[in-house]
Amino acid sequence: MTLLVHNALPAPALVAAAGDRASYRFLEFFTAQIRNPHTRRSYLRGVGDFLTWLEAHGVTSIADAASLHVAAYIEELGREQSAPTVKQRLAAIRRLFDWLASGGVLPFNPASAVRGPRHSAKVGKTPVLDPEEARTLLDTIDTGTPAGLRDRALIGLMVYSFARVNAALGMKVEDVFVQNRRLWVRLNEKGGKRHEMPCHHNLEAYLHAYIDGCGLGDDPKGPLFRTIGRGTRQLSAAVMAQPDAYTMIRKRARAADIETKVGNHTFRATGITAYLKNGGTLEKAAAMANHASTKTTQLYDRRRDEMSLDEVERILI
Repeated sequence: MTLLVHNALPAPALVAAAGDRASYRFLEFFTAQIRNPHTRRSYLRGVGDFLTWLEAHGVTSIADAASLHVAAYIEELGREQSAPTVKQRLAAIRRLFDWLASGGVLPFNPASAVRGPRHSAKVGKTPVLDPEEARTLLDTIDTGTPAGLRDRALIGLMVYSFARVNAALGMKVEDVFVQNRRLWVRLNEKGGKRHEMPCHHNLEAYLHAYIDGCGLGDDPKGPLFRTIGRGTRQLSAAVMAQPDAYTMIRKRARAADIETKVGNHTFRATGITAYLKNGGTLEKAAAMANHASTKTTQLYDRRRDEMSLDEVERILI
């Protein structure tokens, strides 16, 4: 299911069958209400699959969707997908129906009475590196090229400031600044939250080397992390995208002989775990990571992995 922000494509058939008001509210929901592009893509996929399911089960208009339909769909989805995925799909459907109901398209939200599967995660699934692996990865990057300076600075930023990859890639050169004789970084996190942090001395060195070595100081309004131009091996003016960062990270990990399947969030989790192992508090870690709750921070705390390994090794057979 595709969608354009302006000159929008026609709404899906099931929505259009409920009238022009339904079509308008549907498109308005995905353009004006869902601002985060990743959430928008996820919700579009989830709602699109649900509409396809409704059509396959003989429903011809979204106005005819009932709680029984939503419950049946969620139950069926639960046999194929993980609990977090099912909960996310239900959240997308529930929010859409809320928007349609508040706009007078539906008399009530048919998804409000449907309960999703129980799920409680105490430990995250994000792979982490131990400090020696992270140190090895950073040290093996060849900083004799613009790409090397950029990659070390980006990975170092995620490790030492607990930055989300999207916040890091969204930075401008001016978001690295001096305050109280120390280098700081400014991150625009999820939900439009601005988060500022002083730099670890290693990160300060990485950022200075990158910005000075690549001459980025003359373009304060330009993106901080940029792609490498084809055939030039120099930084372009284009922003580095999340898939580019993932490809880079995997390449750097292989070069450092790291077998852990690292991803864009690995370094955030690695930094938080290293901080906590060295006496940092969960409350301060949550503040540094810009988490609203320490429960979220706990998902990145992988100290228990080491405790479990120590206990397993006690099985002397």
